[in-house]
Amino acid sequence: MADLTYSDLFRDAQMRLGDYLTPSVRLGVTGLSRAGKTIFITALVRNLISGGRLPFFAADAEHRIVRAYLEPQPDDSVPRFDYEAHLADLLSSPPAWPDSTRRISELRITIEYRSASLLKRVIGLSKLHLDIVDYPGEWLIDLPLLDQDYRAFSSEALALAAAPQRAKAAKPFLSFLAGTDPAAAEDEQIAMTGAKLFTEYLRGMRESGAQSTLAPGRFLLPGDLEGSPLLTFFPMPLSSEYRLPRGSLAAMMMRRFESYKTTVVKPFFNEHFARLDRQIVLVDVLTALNRGADAVADLERAMTAILKAFRPGANSWLSALLGRKIDRVLFAATKADHLPASSHDRLEAILKVIVDEAISRAETEGAGVGTLAVAALRATRETTAKHGNEVLPCLRGTPIKGETIGGVTFDGATEAAIFPGDLPIDPESALSAARSQNAISLELVRFAPPKLADTLADGRPTAFPHIRLDRALDFLISDYLA
Repeated sequence: MADLTYSDLFRDAQMRLGDYLTPSVRLGVTGLSRAGKTIFITALVRNLISGGRLPFFAADAEHRIVRAYLEPQPDDSVPRFDYEAHLADLLSSPPAWPDSTRRISELRITIEYRSASLLKRVIGLSKLHLDIVDYPGEWLIDLPLLDQDYRAFSSEALALAAAPQRAKAAKPFLSFLAGTDPAAAEDEQIAMTGAKLFTEYLRGMRESGAQSTLAPGRFLLPGDLEGSPLLTFFPMPLSSEYRLPRGSLAAMMMRRFESYKTTVVKPFFNEHFARLDRQIVLVDVLTALNRGADAVADLERAMTAILKAFRPGANSWLSALLGRKIDRVLFAATKADHLPASSHDRLEAILKVIVDEAISRAETEGAGVGTLAVAALRATRETTAKHGNEVLPCLRGTPIKGETIGGVTFDGATEAAIFPGDLPIDPESALSAARSQNAISLELVRFAPPKLADTLADGRPTAFPHIRLDRALDFLISDYLA
């Protein structure tokens, strides 16, 4: 101790005080089908660690971020988000998109920064722990089940299954249901058959691009619950006056539905969702617009269901007593790199109209809700091409093998310049067209990841090209870095 100078002791005190005062923010990242959650998290972390160019992220633009680095996550019971493996996929030769999210995972990244506050700067460098919680969108869609009983769940599920656009996928299940008596004695084989057919219907709708009404979510992502009675139930037509006979098949389904909520949905809400501070929901708006009325209507239902799941409001010192609230939610339309720059604001405006209407239907108030068009990892570059006397804004990238445009099938190795089309300037007219069975005509293909070097010439890690990732960060965490 005698060898320590006063300056050493002061620095040590600074570090101890700084660690004690280090805040943490839990950021939930989820998304609807094929929205790109894994890529978003990997690109976000990579750009923070590498000091990537983030000009619209205030703390970075003001040169106040000193460094960012990974640390062990605080929750020992939650699997770690495999950042290194996903990064290796993107940096491989040829690069490959990582596998999609199938379970909850977590990652902590610590950001050291110089505060904009003079008082905080006297203490020294400030730190923020950003705990990123990645979970499947299907789990979020499950949360409204907590406010439903089995009859309400069945009524809603069967009404949607009977819709014309779902007829093909739902036919085997509905045919089975027509020959099944709710008052019959409970039978495990009937339960297993019905659950299997109901799951196949849900899976068929997801493959067709449906975003909502895929509850129960664990039917599509069962994990270690596969084959469990918790996932062996299905909706049945029951009037509100119908009294379920004890020991009946319908009573068995009701019991298992309640067990699913108690054993699967409530623990996710209490242990993970209820602890979030901020949330980003990634949405594939482009695909819905391109598929027309049914897909857009399904997306709008999904937005309403999602907004009903959030507990909006501002956090305060009372939060510790009353329970935390998600005080900022960002809805991000992904795949902005599939459109020319002139359409990025238009894509964002279309999403905003959808979200604003969903907010009204969900009667949500209190939380700060934002919208943005993003591409966390940009797979294309802007270019132009002449078509007669017209110069068209095009995208240059490598379409994934098997993608087709105008009778041309791509081999997965050759770059191409593609004119995807433009979104209408007026978002209301764009949605009106899509809602009236007139799908917006876009030439969309899936692109392979760009070829990226792991490091720069000076040995620093390469940042990832993106579209508006910095704006997303600014909305989600800039106030914590003030």
